[in-house]
Amino acid sequence: MAEAEINRETELKLAAKPEDFDRLRAASAIADRATGPAATRTLESTYYDTEERRLAARKVTLRVRKTGDGFVQTVKSAPDEDGLGRGEWECAVTSAAPDLTLIADAIDLLGSLSDSELRPVFTSIVERTTQDVTLGEGDGAAVIEVAFDRGRIELPDGRSTDLCEVELELKSGTPAALYDLAQELTQAAPLRLEMRTKAERGHALANGSADKALKAEKLVLDPETTVEGAVARIVRACIAHMVANEAVTLAGEDPEGVHQMRVALRRLRSATALFRPFIPAAQYLWLVGEIKWLAGSLGPARDWDVFGEELLAPVRDAFHKADGHGRSAVEDLDALAAAAEAKRLRAYEGVREAIRSDRYTAFLLGVGSWVEKRGWRDQPVSEESVRLFQPVIGLADHLLNKRHKKAKRAGHGFAHLPVAQRHQLRIALKKLRYAVEFFRSLYDDKPVRRYIQQMAAFQDALGHLNDVATATRLLHELHDDGSRSAPGEPRAAGIVIGWHARGVADTEAALVALWHDFIDTKHFWSKPDAGV
Repeated sequence: MAEAEINRETELKLAAKPEDFDRLRAASAIADRATGPAATRTLESTYYDTEERRLAARKVTLRVRKTGDGFVQTVKSAPDEDGLGRGEWECAVTSAAPDLTLIADAIDLLGSLSDSELRPVFTSIVERTTQDVTLGEGDGAAVIEVAFDRGRIELPDGRSTDLCEVELELKSGTPAALYDLAQELTQAAPLRLEMRTKAERGHALANGSADKALKAEKLVLDPETTVEGAVARIVRACIAHMVANEAVTLAGEDPEGVHQMRVALRRLRSATALFRPFIPAAQYLWLVGEIKWLAGSLGPARDWDVFGEELLAPVRDAFHKADGHGRSAVEDLDALAAAAEAKRLRAYEGVREAIRSDRYTAFLLGVGSWVEKRGWRDQPVSEESVRLFQPVIGLADHLLNKRHKKAKRAGHGFAHLPVAQRHQLRIALKKLRYAVEFFRSLYDDKPVRRYIQQMAAFQDALGHLNDVATATRLLHELHDDGSRSAPGEPRAAGIVIGWHARGVADTEAALVALWHDFIDTKHFWSKPDAGV
């Protein structure tokens, strides 16, 4: 039997509703470009892994699909950095059981593994209707297979989850065509970008675990990466980080989800500002406008999460543990907590509305298309624009030095700075830290890590100051929806603010010391005073 053939799979998935399939198939984006009849078939695929889920940990997929009277085994690598492509090894096998001897080229992906260690984890049963379409003409034409998938993922114990999606797979042409077609389809029916593979959803069901909040993965650039290559990688990484936290944010049970989505947006906005000289003005304004809209939609939920968990909770706990002393204050704090929780839940309704909106999908597809098409090239040739094709390492030195100097200026005379100016310093430090994280792989890791640790300690302390200031604003907004406050709520609010104000005063000396420690930390970049 022949060994597996190696291919590249490049695809974009869009979550859809079953009732919209007919409208999507009839849309001019597909009907007017069809290159042959549609075909419908049922696909039954069993996914395998070890008991410890070693393949899932590597983001590698191993499945066997029943095709008529035969079986096809497929191994897929982890997705590429663009989120669209991945390696694929495919071959016929004699049964529903995998045969690892046929995929020698993929052994490095699978790691140390034998057939006997593999177990069927779940099965997907999908009715798939496919239609090839052609976008463009001549040498620039792209051929895309559009697959309408509807079915379910099943576990051996009977548990299952439904799936309904439109899968766009590039057969020839450039990946940008996938975004062009996806953007057209969103005009025919509501669609959402689906970043999770069937395998990821199946493993989540099998593990019985809720979606988890994820921090940004370490970004890797090498010294030969061009400036535009760095822009593409950084923007993709920010979007991937944000989308990876969508599901847990929609659930609204883990406050870390919306926090990580906001971190991803701040990183994206910081990257946009960092590379602003290379981005045409109209593109920059669109990006910043959409980032501000989405961040504003997520902000209230995050603020109420922080208020409830980090500011109100410790005060309530202290009073509850006081063995009956201050009983009336306990009741007032409980009433305040109930009002704050109601406000938090309403804020999460706004979060869900934003994430499920057409505007959110348009934003994701718009950014993806912009990166794939290298949209920033759409500008006159200038001294700035030609730097897009130069190595990023020289620019990184300049940008890090620039951000560091801005932070130093913002914190000048720190011991005497009022709250508002300390907040501006905190923003400057965030921008500096994101720039450091974007470029850290270009430098020796040890001094970078030391620099980040020193900056992070100071940032955390400033963050608490900002949380206390934000709490005052939130308490004034608690009943701006017309709801009535409980009689003891104002007293409870005063207790919370007073409690943390005293804590802020007690830590002032340590805060000033952290500022001086940061200022004294050595630069890690190569040419602190270099320009470009």
